[in-house]
Amino acid sequence: MKQTEYILPAIFAGHSELVALQSTRKGGVSQGAYASLNLGNNTGDLPERVRENISRLSADAGIDPYRLVSSVQVHGSRILKAESPGHYNGYDAFITATPDLYLSVMTADCYPVLIYDPRRRAVGAVHAGWKGSAAHIVTKSIEAMQREFNTLPEECLAYIGTGISAAAYEVDELVAKAFQPEFSRLSPNSGGERKFLLDLAMVNFQQLTEAGVPAAQIERSEWCSSRNSDLFFSYRRDNGDTGRMVTLIGLHSGRNEA
Repeated sequence: MKQTEYILPAIFAGHSELVALQSTRKGGVSQGAYASLNLGNNTGDLPERVRENISRLSADAGIDPYRLVSSVQVHGSRILKAESPGHYNGYDAFITATPDLYLSVMTADCYPVLIYDPRRRAVGAVHAGWKGSAAHIVTKSIEAMQREFNTLPEECLAYIGTGISAAAYEVDELVAKAFQPEFSRLSPNSGGERKFLLDLAMVNFQQLTEAGVPAAQIERSEWCSSRNSDLFFSYRRDNGDTGRMVTLIGLHSGRNEA
């Protein structure tokens, strides 16, 4: 019986060689602001609780927690071609064609994006906050997969996971101007200082389609990390004192069939 609750992207259904999920906040041992399935070590949570949460999620997903690939994320656009598990520093995206490596990104409002190339058996995981999105990290990840694995974007499947929705994501004018005007609108709460509502999910959707991934092969989460407080952590909603979800993807060699 599973202890943790997580989301399985429907776009990847039928690909038995693939493990892909986004965790919720349910099913862990953390308490208080981190209740209960906090997977982020860069929080004020107790390390032993985070380790137990990772162990529970890994067991439920049928993966080895020692085969995870993660990073101290810096809201940049560096991409690591992962060939071995470990906790790295300074990367906000990973790509790999190595089986039994599970690329992991942590979020609590930023958008996680998963990419799968079924022909080349290659995957990518992207942490896309506003800075990474402005730097076209999703586009760069697709390009990296093309270089490294001969990926054809038109054959890829992609999942844009749960992040903060446009209705809840108010930004200043400087941030809004980092994107094309169609991705933001003036906030109804805007006073003397102009504020805008920014749609990061749509930004990343367009980057995927412009990179060549067909719109019909992209799934977008229906939830909002800020609004759906029963299911997700939100850095903005909780004023920074909150946990982290993980979104991961990898090829399971035990089920890797042609």
